[in-house]
This record gives sequence, structure tokens and C-alpha cells, in this order.
Amino acid sequence: MFRVKICGITSADDALQAAEAGADAIGLNFYEQSPRFVSPDLACEIVAALRERHDARQVQVFAVFVNATLDDIVWTLREGNLFGVEQAVGIQLHGDEPPQLLRELRQHGIGTSEDLLHTLGHAPLTPVMRAFRCQSPDLAEVKAYLQACQGLTALPQAILLDSHQPGTYGGTGQPADWQAIGGQRDGLFGLPVVLAGGLTPRNVAEAIRTARPDGVDVASGVESSPGKKDHAQVWAFVAAAKKAFAIS
Repeated sequence: MFRVKICGITSADDALQAAEAGADAIGLNFYEQSPRFVSPDLACEIVAALRERHDARQVQVFAVFVNATLDDIVWTLREGNLFGVEQAVGIQLHGDEPPQLLRELRQHGIGTSEDLLHTLGHAPLTPVMRAFRCQSPDLAEVKAYLQACQGLTALPQAILLDSHQPGTYGGTGQPADWQAIGGQRDGLFGLPVVLAGGLTPRNVAEAIRTARPDGVDVASGVESSPGKKDHAQVWAFVAAAKKAFAIS
């Protein structure tokens, strides 16, 4: 599991800066209504540029989808040439996707292994991270969802806990309830927990100490404008997060 992910990357330059800063993962957003949307062709260019300097053991890539169908996800991965061991692309579901979609993905060889580099025939085993926009501090909806996934033998490889803002899927700049997450994270089926929502270079250390996540994810908190990363803030965020993880 990665420690620090820079999400909403929209250019090869921003991807390379994130990697050089020490980020363990980047996110490419395929939700067309997002200001951070990238097309499959642009995603292909970004990943190709990243892989020229940083292999899958150094930097993971997550393809972010919001309420996409199985066909949409598979088509995007194929159009962007994102299937393959070298590309090492995982899936992040950041909408209102039902547990049944995770089962369908698993039936297509996606989300069936924690190992990013294994393959099954010509289809690489791709990790799935399910994001939740937490509406209540008790995380009851998250637990119920994961229980349903477990019943389908389709638990994700990790979960991401984000803040909730009606009608918005990520990138809100609003913090989640760190205290509530820290008090309940051990009851989330033993899955790695990634914290998102309102993180910045100034507050990420406190967020890590309080919520006790396995990783952190940032988008708007390191931007000069929506979709454009501020490289100085990216470097500051990664440094602050990794220092906090080292002493937590």
C-alpha cells in the first residue's frame, strides 16, 4: 500500500514532479465532470512519461472512476493502454458504485490480488480501492458496504475515506472527521485505510497523527488552480506526510 498519493494529475510534468518529490502513487481522473478529467489518450501519455523514469515498484498509478460501468472501466483501460504489468494501474471507485460492481470487476480479473505485478493470462491483476464520502462519524455505511462486499467475496484491496459534500465526488477541499476515523479504523475488515479530504502541507501531519491512516491522498490541497499542481506544495506535502508516518 502506498503512503502518499497525489491525485488529479493532468499532465506528464505534474506526474513527474510528484514522483520526484517522493509520492508513492498518482491518480488519473476519468470522471468527465471533474476539472481534473483526463482522456484515455492523455492518460497514456502521462503513464508512458512516468514509466520512463519510475517503475511500478516506485510509483503506483490509480485510474479514478465515478459511477462508471464495467464496460466503461475496461474500455478506458484498453484505450489508454493501461492494462499491463509495466503500467501497474489500479482502480479507484469514487462514486456510488454498488458492491456488485466489485464482484463484476473481480470476475474480469480486476481486484483479485493484493500484488500489483501478478498476471492472469493476458489480463493483469489490478487492485481496487473503494472510496467513501463519509456522511456520519460512526462509519456505519462504510461497514455495511464492506460486509456486503465480503458476502460477495469481493472486498476491495483498500478503502479511501473522504469528506462528504452533496453532489461532489472528491476534490472538495473539506476535511473528513479525523478523530472519528482514528477511533474506528481498526473495525474496517483489516483493510488498508487511505485518508483524503481537505489535506494540505500544513495539516497533513496532524491528520496522520489523529486518523492513523495507512496512506494519504491529496488533490486540491496542492494546486495553484483546479487540475494544475503547485510543485512547491507537492514537495512540501510529501515531505510532511512521510515525516509524520515515520514517527507515528
